[in-house]
Amino acid sequence: MLIRKEEPEDIYAIRLLSTAAFGREAEADLVDKLRAANAMTLSLVATEKCHVVGHIVFSPVIIESERQVISAVGVGPMAVSPERQGCGIGSQLVEAGLNEIRKCGHTIVVVLGNPEYYARLGFLPAGQFGIRWKIDVPNEVFMVKELSEHALRGVKGVVKYRPEFEVI
Repeated sequence: MLIRKEEPEDIYAIRLLSTAAFGREAEADLVDKLRAANAMTLSLVATEKCHVVGHIVFSPVIIESERQVISAVGVGPMAVSPERQGCGIGSQLVEAGLNEIRKCGHTIVVVLGNPEYYARLGFLPAGQFGIRWKIDVPNEVFMVKELSEHALRGVKGVVKYRPEFEVI
């Protein structure tokens, strides 16, 4: 398996993959809208024998409080081909993406997702840091990860995703 940055010739395969993985088009539409708005911090694909079997997007978010606005990065959507789920492709995509955005100087990452899955990758419930999503969700499913030591020190507030996420 090869993990690499998305290329223009991957776009159609990414759309098909996202639709198959989620069983609907909403996430594929979101990816297309983020791409059209040039709002992807990073977009990676996992390929096997030249076929796209996984895809992940990282996009800019802000953490806003009364006193400050902090830039961060959000994970997702992430899609893995239904027949390849459970093989570690998603974890490898997340890790590769985190390494890449860390190199670019990003220090805080948030995700809305399965708490057992993302906890294995070092994510913690965001609520324990005083960080929440603007939409009320169970505390354990909205998570955060520091990409540099003490990046969350003094950071509290509401996470706001880009407007393209309103379709989900």
